[in-house]
Amino acid sequence: MSAESQTPNQNWTTCYLGLGSNLANELGVPIEHLTRAISRLKANPQIRNLIASSFYGSAPMGPQDQPDFVNAVVGFETKLTPMALLEVCQGLETGARRERLRHWGERSLDVDVLLFGDQVIHEPRLIVPHLGITERNFVLVPLIEIAPNLVINGNPISSYPESQNLSGIHKIESNQRGKL
Repeated sequence: MSAESQTPNQNWTTCYLGLGSNLANELGVPIEHLTRAISRLKANPQIRNLIASSFYGSAPMGPQDQPDFVNAVVGFETKLTPMALLEVCQGLETGARRERLRHWGERSLDVDVLLFGDQVIHEPRLIVPHLGITERNFVLVPLIEIAPNLVINGNPISSYPESQNLSGIHKIESNQRGKL
């Protein structure tokens, strides 16, 4: 691993990722794509103390002529830089054979960097906090599940109305996961 992929001071930074899938392929169904991505993150030596939310079903945000999504959020500590973490996320998408067919369209796996410590990042390839994070219940509901005291943009996560809004999403109970 190159020195560029780690933070200079080697401190662990708390990060949160959003995961979503609504497309089955030869590698599996959406729940399998999310489960495999979580397992690969846990196996990364530059990631520790990973916690995953429940899985949630939700209608697609973009074009409505696609299957519903399965979403989850993971939180962990990492020594990776923000850009190196983005590379890990894109590697997970590639490993799930994601194809970018259309904006907000169907996908086998989508992995977004939601928060990277308390950093504000505006790079061409990465914006953190993730744009729209405070307006998407399919992100905030699983996020508040694993980090109820989290602060986003200087405000408690519970102060954002979408963190309490369950309309259009539902928790996928573990005994239902094999059926999707």
